Amino acid sequence: MKTTSLNSTHRSQGAKMVEFAGYDMPVQYADGMLKEHEWTRSGNVGIFDVSHMGQFFIEGFEVAKFLSKITPTDFSLSTENLAKYTVLTNENGGIIDDLIITKINDEKFFIVLNAGCKEKDATWIRQNLPQNIKFTALDDRSLIAVQGHKAQEVLSRFLKNGNLENLPYMNLGFFHLKNDQEIFISRTGYTGEDGFEVSIKNSEVEKFWLDLSSQAEVKPIGLGARDSLRLEMGYPLYGHDLDDSTSPIEASIGWVVSKSNDNFVGSSRVLKEKIDGVQRKRMGVKLLDRGIAREGTEIKKDGKKIGVLSSGGFSPNLKVSIGQGYFNPTIVKNGDNVVAVVRDREIPAIISSFVFVEPKTKSLKKSS
Repeated sequence: MKTTSLNSTHRSQGAKMVEFAGYDMPVQYADGMLKEHEWTRSGNVGIFDVSHMGQFFIEGFEVAKFLSKITPTDFSLSTENLAKYTVLTNENGGIIDDLIITKINDEKFFIVLNAGCKEKDATWIRQNLPQNIKFTALDDRSLIAVQGHKAQEVLSRFLKNGNLENLPYMNLGFFHLKNDQEIFISRTGYTGEDGFEVSIKNSEVEKFWLDLSSQAEVKPIGLGARDSLRLEMGYPLYGHDLDDSTSPIEASIGWVVSKSNDNFVGSSRVLKEKIDGVQRKRMGVKLLDRGIAREGTEIKKDGKKIGVLSSGGFSPNLKVSIGQGYFNPTIVKNGDNVVAVVRDREIPAIISSFVFVEPKTKSLKKSS
């Protein structure tokens, strides 16, 4: 198994380790998943080692044009330091992976790929790469997510320069730690809380992690709570809620398809679906009684199977089980009563938005 630069640090902090995407990763620490989830949601700060994800620079002449070809997003419209969530599409309009691409300048972008797909994604990108564009893996860098209401306050304590207050949501900035080490900070995350993802040299990450861990408001958080936090926000997980047969329209992320981009890989299917609609669409499901509905749970309406959950689990915030899955929008809509079949027991449930908890990201806080 592969390891991140923090592997021994996690063990010394009492982490329970599991295999994830080929890496030895912390699934939880001594407090357990439920308390870790609640800690991050309740005004404190959770830190997550996400160094197993792939970090890359892609640079060269007309790089935005290339990125607008392999994704449905028009990167010629990006402003400097703006991060965009998008997807890589295949010839059939299916999703190869979801990813975040940030514009550094006209000829340089920063890409973060999912851990489980990064080798596949990188190979596919390189196979399609024009001669004038360079694609470089940043294997010497780790990635740390700092998430929660006090994330800005805590992270600022370690910066030599800059004001995180002025870094908007979905933007990246270049900062220095007090020891002059340069770091990239993106105001992004996978929890729905205000927070940041910090790209830092492998040689510096242990000290940085331990310095963060020493703060009264901070606790290290494992993959278990990371999953329940993202599930409450309705964020899709590749390999579960997204795959290479599912289109962005079916996945209910049609907003990644720019109106000005009509010539990307797989565009014929995706643009047709955007106009004509689809027969299966990602929706949320909330149980109305006790029971835990997980991935693969059968959902019925009027006694007939209408689909299964692509992911699901217990929501510590709502104190009920939630999930998401694919259903025919001509058969069910938000508010419809259904049942979830859990261990041969039919539990009343309801079709809902897959966003179960209100986001607290900076931009949304400002506008509310």
